[in-house]
Amino acid sequence: MRIAIIDTSTTRAAIISDGLREAGLTDLVIIDHAAGLAAQIERAAPEVVLINLENPSRDMLEDFFAMSRALARPIAMFVDQSDAESTSAAVDAGVSAYVVDGLAKQRIKPVLDLAIRRFQAFSRLQAELAEARTALADRQAIDRAKAILMKRKGLDEPAAYALLRNHAMRSNRRIAEVAEAIVTSEALMGDMP
Repeated sequence: MRIAIIDTSTTRAAIISDGLREAGLTDLVIIDHAAGLAAQIERAAPEVVLINLENPSRDMLEDFFAMSRALARPIAMFVDQSDAESTSAAVDAGVSAYVVDGLAKQRIKPVLDLAIRRFQAFSRLQAELAEARTALADRQAIDRAKAILMKRKGLDEPAAYALLRNHAMRSNRRIAEVAEAIVTSEALMGDMP
């Protein structure tokens, strides 16, 4: 597992690296936060990002939160001090583990493990939400298409659905795709003078 380490202090970055190596994690990349952070992270292609900020200013935290929103990977952030607003902003930005005043060599690996598990759980929830939204949109398109077919062809609901299903099978398309085409066609026909 490749881990990117971003730290405002090279001394602390070395301590973090030593702690990770002692835990058996050796594929480490230390990233200089002052020089093209996003490009360096992209080049390094880490699976996990560990950020350690000693006394971050509000602007520095905002920069890191903006970067973490763009990354689709687990992020563990260690800060020496924080407030409720910063903690909330970190969670909103997608930081998987936000640890205040808790950087110790022996804690780094467990915190990274937690960040990975939380990221995976959150990713599963996002995928399930996207799947549910797609299923709902498909169901709505199918219901609208059935209503259009019932009105146009004088069919009952089971017959309209059977017509949709049969056309989908013949055209090797999903029922929702056929339904969307019918709904779009109806919308176009309704717009004509």
